[in-house]
Amino acid sequence: MARRGRGPWGWLPPLLLGLLPIWVLGAPPSELRVRVRLPDGQVAEESLQADSGADCVSLELRKGDGTLLTLTADFKQEVKIFRALILGELERGQSQFQALCFVTRLHRNEIIPSESMVKLRQKNPRTVRQAEEVRAVEHLSMDVAVNFSKGAQLSSHIHNVCSEAKEAIYTREEDVKFWLEKGVDGSMFEVLPQSADLPDLQRCRLCADRWKPCICSYALSIEWYPCMLKYCKSRDAAGKVSSYKCGIRSCRKGYSFDYYVPQKQLCLWDEET
Repeated sequence: MARRGRGPWGWLPPLLLGLLPIWVLGAPPSELRVRVRLPDGQVAEESLQADSGADCVSLELRKGDGTLLTLTADFKQEVKIFRALILGELERGQSQFQALCFVTRLHRNEIIPSESMVKLRQKNPRTVRQAEEVRAVEHLSMDVAVNFSKGAQLSSHIHNVCSEAKEAIYTREEDVKFWLEKGVDGSMFEVLPQSADLPDLQRCRLCADRWKPCICSYALSIEWYPCMLKYCKSRDAAGKVSSYKCGIRSCRKGYSFDYYVPQKQLCLWDEET
């Protein structure tokens, strides 16, 4: 509780005043725009949207090369969806853009809850932010394809988020096992060819023939996101100490996905330099 006459945040340390949650009950879906510094020094704007009713959070960031990255966290279904819209190389026969979707299990405490995200407000919207914590890169082998037409059974967000990537939605066998135990229909999943099935299957960066199948790698990074809540302590008139939510901790995390493609033409960024 704040002391009388000081205002609700007047006594907090300045560090906690930079990005504070305003706890308004029944807040509608909201959008927060945050300026973030990328590893190459450029500044980009990241959009964070939250809907406590649907219990989901979405982050969107456009990289310097034009790639649009989106992360959607579906807390109800314990699913997170990464989407990348990658500008195509027209001079090399690619379409205007290429879309990829990677679907994985959402674990507890990976990102702050939607009801907390929806209440975040910035004191200084022009501040350029960098993550307080850099988390280790996660390497994921995406060995299963997801059928787009049936994907809504896994998460209703797949229909909207992955509509441009209907033939390129990937997940992991270990995550599939978790969802099957929850009662998800297994017919939406198809195991992709692996090196054990195709002895000549190479990584795309080593494959000389642009029309041969290979194992593609795609890396992305979520540059800034609220990964944890901060708690402060207060003391009431009787001397009783209690804690309350008073801010966030921000993180940056990278991901590297390996997955099968029927031809290297679909993986031209993954070439040996």
